[in-house]
Amino acid sequence: MGSTGNNYGFIIVGGGPAGCALAAGLAKSAQRPQVLLLEAGGRNDDKALRVDGKRWTTFMEGKLNWGYKTTPQEHCNGRELDYSRGKGLGGSSAINFGVYSVGARDDYDEWASAVDDDTFGWKEMQTRFKNLETFNGGVTLPENKKYANSVASDHGNSGDLRVGYAEDWERDLSLSLDAFEAAGHKLNLDHNSGNPLGMAATINSAYKGKRTTAVDLLSGAPDNLVVVTDSPVQRILLQGKKAVGVETQGKQYFASRDVILSAGSLDTPKILMHSGIGPAADLEKFNIPVVNDLPAIGQGLRDHYFVPLILARKPETNDRNSFFQDPAAMKAAMKQWEDDNTGLWTRYGCQVGSGWFKSDRITSSPEFKALPASVREFMNRETIPHYEMVTHLPIHYMLPDMFKDYSYVGLAAFLMNEQSRGEVRLQSSDPEVPLLFDPRFLEDPFDRRACIEIYRHLLEVSRQESFAKDTISTLIGPASDSDEDILEFWKNFLSSSWHMTGTVKMGKVDANDAAVDSHFCVRGMENLRVADMSVVPVLTNNHTQATAYVTGVTCAEVLIKRYGLNEQ
Repeated sequence: MGSTGNNYGFIIVGGGPAGCALAAGLAKSAQRPQVLLLEAGGRNDDKALRVDGKRWTTFMEGKLNWGYKTTPQEHCNGRELDYSRGKGLGGSSAINFGVYSVGARDDYDEWASAVDDDTFGWKEMQTRFKNLETFNGGVTLPENKKYANSVASDHGNSGDLRVGYAEDWERDLSLSLDAFEAAGHKLNLDHNSGNPLGMAATINSAYKGKRTTAVDLLSGAPDNLVVVTDSPVQRILLQGKKAVGVETQGKQYFASRDVILSAGSLDTPKILMHSGIGPAADLEKFNIPVVNDLPAIGQGLRDHYFVPLILARKPETNDRNSFFQDPAAMKAAMKQWEDDNTGLWTRYGCQVGSGWFKSDRITSSPEFKALPASVREFMNRETIPHYEMVTHLPIHYMLPDMFKDYSYVGLAAFLMNEQSRGEVRLQSSDPEVPLLFDPRFLEDPFDRRACIEIYRHLLEVSRQESFAKDTISTLIGPASDSDEDILEFWKNFLSSSWHMTGTVKMGKVDANDAAVDSHFCVRGMENLRVADMSVVPVLTNNHTQATAYVTGVTCAEVLIKRYGLNEQ
């Protein structure tokens, strides 16, 4: 049954992981409600965007990326940092680097506690994760099996998201993973069990040479789901404080039940603000009539960020030069991928190693001891890491002029649980103008101390004798091992992980810093909800595409129950 004109039961704004998961979930419910999914960008249906080994360059495609930048960052020597966000169906899942990690079980139990609702606890969330995925846990080469060995009960085999390990690994990946083991770090053979601690091969959002994106959730959806692209929403249509529809480029669509924003931590607040919902003082400054004064909207921005350590290695440790120095080889590999999704573009850059760690150096520091007791307690929980390390970051894609010899290894250190809090705020009365994005990276003293300690740890791992014997020189790294030089390196090389979270925060009914309740309802509004990373009250310890997916699934379940959509 098709929709009638521009009238639908539900309107979802944003076709990223949360929006696609939500739209598919609602549309497939027993009553088959009319669902409209509006996406600001295009369809992103070019097959070439799915090449696994090119996952590192998709974000450079202008038509796929909003191209956002942060404000000049005071603690990063005034740098404006890349703040990429996906544009088009699939959202940021179409331009990210393909790590699929669900985080720590304690993340989700903390979320449940923060909003006083067990819906968000690990037990229920793990079930949703499993229902989302079809997991490829196989590792082709016997010598690589020591780095990946999943328990079937922790994974799903019937979901639309195909995730797992690459079938072909670069041969020096094991050298890096072995260095962490030699440094005394246990291998964790499945990061997605609920306990991410330890080092191993990373689960990818890819399957048999082809990248997985949120669009895959829409395949096979019934015809009561209507997807309209190239339709950026400027504002919500309101009757008093009740949402009745949205406006996009002069066109109006109406919802008899709910409007749900899933435009992400950077754009959902913008739509709310331009609809008169947000901090009254800011709205008035830009002559936007105030419908609902909600100071929490736009506050609480958190993110993960990282810096690299790039080491030149002996050429005999790998064979990347035979590929990246040979245009003919790359062209032939592309033709093979186009034919059957196999070949060398399913090897190079397709499997990385990653690990999450705790640090006694961090927890014994004065900066950690100065944190609130509740924060210290959370960070000391069994499955909560303090940082992440990654190996085989192919940085030559981002810095092509720097590399003619590809015999290098790209390591990286990521800060988890940053304590700095940023904000997004209006800079114009024009809804086409982005908000100002100020994450305030490195503002908190704890973050600066933690960054120094985790990078020093990365240096120590890289100097393990079994690994260091093949290192020729440092290509990108700090001037020395001193605190001052390591911190200065962070200031000059820090990059966002694009894991922006928390700008329309979910919380308990009486929480002053919350804008949304545990049913995803915007406080003080009717029939208006938000379901994306902006509502998540915990910066989960993972690469947050997985959290975005499960947020959309959870909202679908809440709405299905609320409206009895599975009742026949």
